[in-house]
Amino acid sequence: MGATAKERLLSAIAGDAGAPTPCSFMIFSALAAKCRDYRELAMAEKALGLDARVPIVDLPVRFAPEARIIERVEFPSGGPPLLHRSYETAAGILTATVRKTEDWPHGDRLPLFGDHIAPRATKFLVSGPDDLEALRSLLVEPTADDIASFRQEAAERARFADDRGFLLTGGWGAARRPLAEDRGLIGSDYGTATITDALMWLCGATQPLLWAYDDPGFLSELISLLEAYNRRRLEIHLESGAKVIFHRGWYEGTEFWSPRLYQQFVFPTLRREAELCHQAGVYLAYILTSGMLPIAEMIVEAGVDVVVGIDPGEGKGTTLEAVRSSLGGKIGLWGGVSGPLTVERGTEEEVRAAVQAAIAALAPTGRFILSPVDNVTDRGELAWRNVKVLVSTWRQMVGD
Repeated sequence: MGATAKERLLSAIAGDAGAPTPCSFMIFSALAAKCRDYRELAMAEKALGLDARVPIVDLPVRFAPEARIIERVEFPSGGPPLLHRSYETAAGILTATVRKTEDWPHGDRLPLFGDHIAPRATKFLVSGPDDLEALRSLLVEPTADDIASFRQEAAERARFADDRGFLLTGGWGAARRPLAEDRGLIGSDYGTATITDALMWLCGATQPLLWAYDDPGFLSELISLLEAYNRRRLEIHLESGAKVIFHRGWYEGTEFWSPRLYQQFVFPTLRREAELCHQAGVYLAYILTSGMLPIAEMIVEAGVDVVVGIDPGEGKGTTLEAVRSSLGGKIGLWGGVSGPLTVERGTEEEVRAAVQAAIAALAPTGRFILSPVDNVTDRGELAWRNVKVLVSTWRQMVGD
């Protein structure tokens, strides 16, 4: 009997000698949209020939019970509507405002977290030291009922994954458990094992970098608050049986942080997170699709087991040769082909050539997992044809 998807993926992360290169899509929204649940998605991935993984359900993000939330919509002349949200907490009031552009996905609501906030914000939720205690008061740990429910569903997913030889994963990418009292919080945009991304959602991409120079003490305290909040959630995830935790680090590359600032503010939290995962016998997967090479040595030193998102098409400084030279053999590498540029728009020949180049460059490291980066979202005929070309080319090259 051949190795299971779980065994192939874990062997590639660990660098087991002679292990074949697996193929597992880090995100496959086009296929997920056709499936009713995680079971159907995993089985559909298996039917395509992929090495499937099963995400555990995430814990809900809760507010302090005494917090009062006030929302309103303003209609200024000559511009888009403004969405306002205030959180009245025991330690103060937090407020945020965004422009409701035509592509705003949340209706008339402004969630706490999410990628759509920063480019549309006119007022971020956390704008300085005076907001720190209110944020600490607002965010609370999961309840006992939350944890019990999480454990029950995680056990169900673990049984499903184990029965079929799929890899169980946690952290980013875990499905959000919706709250009955949904207040417009988009928990799926959070994901446990998220610190710096949450910082950018709460404060914007520019202000934390200014604080790094002007008020580093406050920035350190804010990051420590988010790390402590995240740590408790992560500890619960590590009890689930998941073998890999995904850390969401899209905003942690050198397009945002200089190497010096990364070492000062990001590296310590990442190292502590890796230590916590390793104590539980779990691998830490670091999603970082651009700006990784100047901090490559720190990523390795932090204890990261695999970098997810090697994007030779859209990433900065992520050519296959450069990645192999700086990280090859030291750490797992997951990616290798551009999803939007190659899989969704390329010709069959371009897809085939991209797969061949990725495997030729990175498979010899012994620690490579092939995937489009970040995602395949297009459900059109061209994209689906190219997915099949990617899979068939991979199978031909690895001899399966």
